[in-house]
Amino acid sequence: MRISSLGVIDASTLELGPGFTVVTGETGAGKTMVVTALGLLLGGRADSGAVRVGAKQARVEGVVRTDRVPGLAAAVEEAGGEVEDDLVVLARNVSAEGRSRAYVGGAGVPIATLAEIAEPLVAVHGQSDQHRLLKATTQRAALDLYGGAAVATPAARYAELYERLVATERALADVVATARERAREADLLRFGVDEIEAVGPQPGEDKELSAEEARLGHADTLRTAAEQAREALSSELGSPDALGIVAAARGLLDGVRDHDAEAGGLADRVAEVTYLLSDLAADVASYASGIDTDPARLAGVSERRAALTALTRKYGDSIDEVLAWAEQASTRLLDLDGTDETIGRLTAERGALRTQLAAVAVELTEARRGAAERLSTAVSDELTLLAMPHARLAVDVRSKELDAPADPDHPPGDGLLVAGTWLRMQSHGVDEIDLLLAANTGSELRPLHKGASGGELSRVMLAVEVCLADTHPVPTFVFDEVDSGVGGAAAVEIGRRLAALAQHAQVLVVTHLPQVAAFADRHVVVKKSSDGTVTSSGLTTLDDAGREQELSRMLAGLAGSDSALAHARELLQMARSG
Repeated sequence: MRISSLGVIDASTLELGPGFTVVTGETGAGKTMVVTALGLLLGGRADSGAVRVGAKQARVEGVVRTDRVPGLAAAVEEAGGEVEDDLVVLARNVSAEGRSRAYVGGAGVPIATLAEIAEPLVAVHGQSDQHRLLKATTQRAALDLYGGAAVATPAARYAELYERLVATERALADVVATARERAREADLLRFGVDEIEAVGPQPGEDKELSAEEARLGHADTLRTAAEQAREALSSELGSPDALGIVAAARGLLDGVRDHDAEAGGLADRVAEVTYLLSDLAADVASYASGIDTDPARLAGVSERRAALTALTRKYGDSIDEVLAWAEQASTRLLDLDGTDETIGRLTAERGALRTQLAAVAVELTEARRGAAERLSTAVSDELTLLAMPHARLAVDVRSKELDAPADPDHPPGDGLLVAGTWLRMQSHGVDEIDLLLAANTGSELRPLHKGASGGELSRVMLAVEVCLADTHPVPTFVFDEVDSGVGGAAAVEIGRRLAALAQHAQVLVVTHLPQVAAFADRHVVVKKSSDGTVTSSGLTTLDDAGREQELSRMLAGLAGSDSALAHARELLQMARSG
């Protein structure tokens, strides 16, 4: 991780590898800036006040392996970034004016995208996270994670059924609440469908009747025009007509046929015209004789068109649209008329889901209690190793009982009948999880927020993390002075357990305790320097001699103490021997 212009750090590179890395330094040297930088890299909130005085912006870059986090490479590529040799570069810029930019694999992304991609990479624990362990949600998450598949399987099934139950109850409430509106809508639709059915329109009927009305309304005009056209084609009164003129033209051409073959061809073509005119005249005569003036039919057509027009004014621009509306309305009526049936179906579905949910809730509770017993034993054993030999931790799995509803058919929204008892139902189950601690022999088990000091909370949290190490999906743990308030033998044991945790994951610890630092695989010190006007800090990875010097400073509070140096060597030898 490379850090530039962040707080007192001008420009430094932190080389992290597998195992246990510790960061130490004098008070005010900037140890917490390492955690701050990591927080920025994980998409945390940016503070322009953290930008080094005189710098335009602070920048943090981190190179992350992708092969240990399933789906990470795909998420980077989906965000537009590049992964090379299972490595991806994450970066964050924070300007002195407060603007912040994020980059994933070289691609600029929103801060939220950086946070989403980086979220599964690191679990950060600070002194404030000790208080996070006091939250019921954190305690339940720890238990469920420790329970593995035995808890995860019924938990997933419960969550699915719970989501379906919530959706079903919401739908049922909507149907019941809107029953009156649905009845009104059904009456309006039924009136419209009945009105359309009473008229009984046929597809395209409005267009056909319009044409027929136009024909009946102009029958005399049409007949007169047809008769005059027929007379012009073939006169019955001996007047010149088209047939006579064409026949004369044919006769003239036939008379010269023998003199020129082309004239004969023209005569044949005129003959064809004669035949066509004869047929056309017959058709026009037939059309004229078929036109009748029928006032009764005209009145009937006009009346029918008026009825159709009344429908098109309400339900569509044409009869085809009116019929389409009627079909849609009929379908909607089936749904609206089935309100009682829908209420019955949803009620039955709700009952079935509640029955299934109750059965899965019992299975989930049993799985959690089994995991709670194992976790209680494991954490208590860890606390013994953390210099709390008489401490006992218990994971309490209980349910909150509710008063039985007056009407079982209308249970309370958060009530679930489990094995004959009404329990409070939540999205994660019917269980309430509480970590109880008895720190000393003879002490009563009490909730952590009532019975644990800051130092004890630190050790409980570390013990829980060590127990979860085999199942925790996060590859990197960061502890920022979580050993505050601890010293002596307890500090030694914390260092030993952090080293044990580092066997399963990458561990980065910021500490002020030499007993913890002695167990690290890699020791980084934050050193502060000043030119008289500007203070800056840098990160240095120590060799064996450097580690001895730093541990002696942490032990004695001053450099060059022979006794502190001897004690530092003793600490390192003890840590290396396990």
